[in-house]
Amino acid sequence: MIVGAGIAFAVTVGLYLNGGPGTPAVVVLAVNAVLMAWLFKRCHLLVERLAGATESAALELIAAVIGEIEREPFQEPALVELAKQLRGDGGVPSASRGLSRMARITDWVDGRHNAFLRISEIPFLFTLQVACAADSWRRAHGGQLRGWVDAIGDMEALLSLAGYSYEHPADPFAELLDEATPVFDATEITHPLIPAGDAIRNSLTLARQSATPHVLLVSGSNMSGKSTLMRTIGINTVLALAGAPVRAVHLRLSVLAVGTCLRHTDSLQEHRSGFYTEALRIRRICDVLDGPLPLLFLFDELLSGTNSKDRRVAAEGVVRTMLARGAIGLVTTHDLSLTEIAALFPDEVRNVHLQDKVENGRMSFDYQLRDGVITHSNALELMRMIGLDV
Repeated sequence: MIVGAGIAFAVTVGLYLNGGPGTPAVVVLAVNAVLMAWLFKRCHLLVERLAGATESAALELIAAVIGEIEREPFQEPALVELAKQLRGDGGVPSASRGLSRMARITDWVDGRHNAFLRISEIPFLFTLQVACAADSWRRAHGGQLRGWVDAIGDMEALLSLAGYSYEHPADPFAELLDEATPVFDATEITHPLIPAGDAIRNSLTLARQSATPHVLLVSGSNMSGKSTLMRTIGINTVLALAGAPVRAVHLRLSVLAVGTCLRHTDSLQEHRSGFYTEALRIRRICDVLDGPLPLLFLFDELLSGTNSKDRRVAAEGVVRTMLARGAIGLVTTHDLSLTEIAALFPDEVRNVHLQDKVENGRMSFDYQLRDGVITHSNALELMRMIGLDV
């Protein structure tokens, strides 16, 4: 009806300009004015909600990229299925066409403040026309949009993994084990974002097996590489489980859930201290222990926000819980009192460390993982090196 009203005004005006009667144009204009008064508020609110939601240029770009995917003759069944969701097989419009249409509607929304369109608002019902077009798009494609977004997200993730694999042909795929007990066995593993010439590789094994540590307590001085070791294990695990290559000579692992507590800060808005934020995070990780998969946990500087006595007791409790619930993982610390926990679980927890060396006022690190507890710290030396009198 709205589209017809706008067309009717254009036709009657055209007839009048060509010698026809002017009464029809006046009647149509009056009808359009009534429609405008009746529907403008609702349509204006709808159009306002669309304004600024996204840019037509961005939608056109996404539509063009999706069009390339729709035209690609995939062979792998999973990719064929993803492309099928976007192509709209079975008489359903394709995602690229649907998003191109949405881009046009968005462009109309952005252009509604044009002076000419303002003048022609009543006779041509521009705002009403845009609102009707948007509602028509919603009815035609609204039910498909979530499926399109999911398919596009899956394809983008696969393209990212494929790009990483293409750029790093020497990186192998991990060996996934069909075992119920958790296993993480890495040979010469390192972080994938560190340049190959600078990367230091380490080997380590975690497993719920006899003579194999379930938990590693990693002690070390500041900047010795404890946090990077955590991230190395976490990111390679995620890459392996996503089907991507890993940065290691060899990696064997079972299917694991990953729980990390690597960075935690206070929050003024939520009235939380850094310690409380960390405690909440550990609580959420404990909930994962009830899930279907065994847990690989990574706790960096565990409970560093409290006093040494409480930290020692609480850290022992956390480690005890993880061991009792069948998890494997790493805990880093520069508080040597936490390394005493290993003596309580001699067959399950092992101390390892990363160390540094100071020579001629210069500090150096080799980032190599070694057995045992770190025997010194570098905090005072580091402060003296930057000019602090301590």
